[in-house]
Amino acid sequence: MSLPTESLSAQGRAVILILLIATFVVILNETIMNVALPRLMVDLKVTASTAQWLSTAFMLTMAVVIPVTGFLLQRLSTRTVFLTAMTLFCVGTGLAAISPGFVPLLLARIVQASGTAIMLPLLITTVLTVVSERGRGAVMGNISIVISVAPAIGPTISGLILQTFSWRAMFLFVLPIALGMLAYGARTLQNVGTPRRLSLDVLSVPLSALGFGGLVYALSRFGEGGLSDPSVSVPLLVGAAALTAFLWRQTHLSRTGEPLLDLRAFRFPVFTLGVGLMVIAMMALFGGLILLPLYLQNLRGLSTLQTGLLLLPGGLVMGLCAPAVGRLYDRVGPRPLVVPGSLLMTTVLFGLGRIDAGTPIWALLALHLTLSGGLALLFTPVFTSALSPLPPQLYSHGSAILSTLQQVAGAAGVALLVTLMAGRAAQLSAQGSAPLAAQVGGLQLAFTVSGAIGALAVVLALFLKRTAQQQGSSSDPLPQHGD
Repeated sequence: MSLPTESLSAQGRAVILILLIATFVVILNETIMNVALPRLMVDLKVTASTAQWLSTAFMLTMAVVIPVTGFLLQRLSTRTVFLTAMTLFCVGTGLAAISPGFVPLLLARIVQASGTAIMLPLLITTVLTVVSERGRGAVMGNISIVISVAPAIGPTISGLILQTFSWRAMFLFVLPIALGMLAYGARTLQNVGTPRRLSLDVLSVPLSALGFGGLVYALSRFGEGGLSDPSVSVPLLVGAAALTAFLWRQTHLSRTGEPLLDLRAFRFPVFTLGVGLMVIAMMALFGGLILLPLYLQNLRGLSTLQTGLLLLPGGLVMGLCAPAVGRLYDRVGPRPLVVPGSLLMTTVLFGLGRIDAGTPIWALLALHLTLSGGLALLFTPVFTSALSPLPPQLYSHGSAILSTLQQVAGAAGVALLVTLMAGRAAQLSAQGSAPLAAQVGGLQLAFTVSGAIGALAVVLALFLKRTAQQQGSSSDPLPQHGD
């Protein structure tokens, strides 16, 4: 990872590098568990639906904690937030490694997720604070490496570890790296920005937890039962009601200047447009990340390690392209990158809608590499252009909004596409199709719908543009629009 020297002080480079590596480690941990679930079911003597809670609880905790980071990042110093996040992560990882059963392991994953949820908004907010606008794209490119490569190599690393060692070795692999970053950060990390004295609105916290947590939980279970299942419909209704109350509460509190999550960021059209693009891209990406492994393992008979190795080059392509895309953004702006990126993403998703049980592996690899290249062109410019127009007092809230909606969009994408795939497969089976043909038909419909969602990103990309940053202190009134 290289950082631009002309737009950063030595202290700024050191702070961002520490946060980049620490965030890479905690996000790597988010996907390292998925491949291990079958092994955990045997060792801990639990069913598949129970074991899945190790991933669901992690995602739920992220959705609950991230909205609070907008407040924390303004109220506490950089060092305090970093040390809190990494301590939680290290404690959770250590507890997971020595967990004697399922419940202690689940609680350890929740502690891990609490630390993970804080790190990405902290990194983004710090970059916006210390990096000048002309060099921001290059640094955001490094953030894209963290966001794209870490989840991509997580399953591959866990697959390699599980070939030889027990599932505990996954946590023992991550723990010394995380402890090293905690120790190094505690010794060298300097504070960025000045904390503000804010009061916490006690009512907003449970409303946020019920709202975002309820939606993510309902969406994560949607593929199993649909709206007719009370375990889906009840949390969906509770989540929607709580989220409505939360949004009303934040709008009311914005008049006093102390909302938990400041929605005035949406007064800037480019931020709103960027959020829309990111939501669409994450729905398509997360859906693809679920559908492709299902296809490769269930229809093509590949092992989890083979699947991870096949998908690894795509993550590496995103990581290798991200710094160059960031530098290009600084020169040409977002539109020349985001339009071709969204076109590539959409074209590949429609292409995946035509695969069948005989599609050559090299063709699948080529499609995934092209999809990864399109997403690399998309993520860095969208992140940077969406957040750049915000005034400094909205940096932490803007990054928290983006990170929260990524979680919700990912859950929504998986729920929608898995439900479509299962429904279409059941319909074809009822019509007399062979099981393999029915699964292929379901997969093709899911990818085609994913492509249709991606087409919306192409339309939105045409309106994306670079805007000047709004200046002002925390006491300045916010404008009604950001052009």
